Amino acid sequence: MGQAEQKMNKRVTKRSFVLATVMLAMFMGAVEGTIVSTAMPAIVGDLGGFALYSWVFSAYLLMNAVTVLIYGKLSDLFGRKPILTFGIIVFLIGSILSGTAETMEMLILYRFIQGFGAGAVMPIATTIVGDIYSREERAKIQGYLSSVWGISAVSGPALGGLLVEYASWRYVFWINVPLGILAIAGLWLYLHEDIEKKKHKIDYPGAVLLTVAISSLMIVLVEAGANWAWTSPKTIGLTGLSVLTLILFILQERRAEEPMMPFNIWRERSIFIANMTSLTTGVMLIGISSFLPAFVQGVMERSPIVAGFTLTAMSIGWPIAAAVSGRLLLSIGYRKTSLFGGAALILGSILFVTLKPEAGPLWAAAGSFFVGVGMGLTSTAFIVSIQSTVAWQQRGIATAANMFMRNLGNTVGAALLGGVLNSSILSYMKKNGAEEQDLTIDTANVLLNESERMKLPAELKTMLQDALTNALHSVYIVVFIFAIISLLFILFLPKKEKTAE
Repeated sequence: MGQAEQKMNKRVTKRSFVLATVMLAMFMGAVEGTIVSTAMPAIVGDLGGFALYSWVFSAYLLMNAVTVLIYGKLSDLFGRKPILTFGIIVFLIGSILSGTAETMEMLILYRFIQGFGAGAVMPIATTIVGDIYSREERAKIQGYLSSVWGISAVSGPALGGLLVEYASWRYVFWINVPLGILAIAGLWLYLHEDIEKKKHKIDYPGAVLLTVAISSLMIVLVEAGANWAWTSPKTIGLTGLSVLTLILFILQERRAEEPMMPFNIWRERSIFIANMTSLTTGVMLIGISSFLPAFVQGVMERSPIVAGFTLTAMSIGWPIAAAVSGRLLLSIGYRKTSLFGGAALILGSILFVTLKPEAGPLWAAAGSFFVGVGMGLTSTAFIVSIQSTVAWQQRGIATAANMFMRNLGNTVGAALLGGVLNSSILSYMKKNGAEEQDLTIDTANVLLNESERMKLPAELKTMLQDALTNALHSVYIVVFIFAIISLLFILFLPKKEKTAE
């Protein structure tokens, strides 16, 4: 154990209070995604701007993804407490402003600010747990942290629905303020760090290059295929900018005294495998959570509540598996625990590939549940493994790099699987003479509105539902392929575990 850790463990007497504070901060960041999704129809109804719908989410996710690595590194240099406090304050400013938005453009701008703060919350909260608990304790505690995701996924939509119905959609953003203030208070009262006082050389060029590289890549992944052609000057220009700045970033990191991304951590086989698997599971995650509700509502013709239930099954499987993962890590080790997780991901994917409209929502929920179990087992094993492999001085950036890879997987997955879905629907419609009836992809939107769906001629409704079923089958085949890739990566995890303590 490093000196900094020993001192810290002596001075932090109230670990349970620090854990509660960390869980509160994580809940605030995690619930933001689900609660805003529920309020979006009301927000669009009030502010208009349906064409900008996806940017309300993309703005937040983009800034979150871009800043995660930078915050992780800064927390290694200056300590977790000041950097996490800064992130929460920026997040709260963005939340207060989002609640005052008068137009969709203003809301998107304020969501950028909110995402800029949110990038600090998840990685640093998880890193604090790595700092104040021993390796044996960490396994169990990371299970508690994973349960925050489950609770937020279940309570977010309900809370969002209540606020929209009985108050105003603006409270969906303002509800963060008391949570954030409590989290900051808890940090300063109960977390005591001994940071080595020395002048740090901050890698500003690295931070700027990294921000430009990731931002341009994310914008291409969000916009290309949907709003821009893949061969348009905008797409090609931004892709080129992303590649160029990424190369410059790598060159800069090799020269920097205190690099923003120390590449030596990627040389550790267990960290490299954990990060690559997080990328592939990130693709799977977005493929299921984005497109499953459309299938349950549009093809199975069930209510939005039933569609939500099929996804909630994942949020139930995840924390249960995360809690079990803690015990398994200590008894059978990281590799075997991760292999069980990889097998659960494959089982869940097989259920999705074989999902037929007549199978009903329970089949879909079972697939979600097993994918949740796979995510719970693997993500907990990876974080505990990474935090045990590196010393205190690199734990922040190592934890953040893993979260960044999952974020990147989500964004890549949204673009890749969205493209698969749209092209499959179009090719199915062309085969079935849709051109004579003047149908486009947007015609499929009608399936999601019950009253509009009832008005469709039976023949047209069947054709649209078949097109959507066929397209989602293609999406889930891609998800299944990513599940196999994830398991193959896990097989390469080292059999012997290396620890930094």
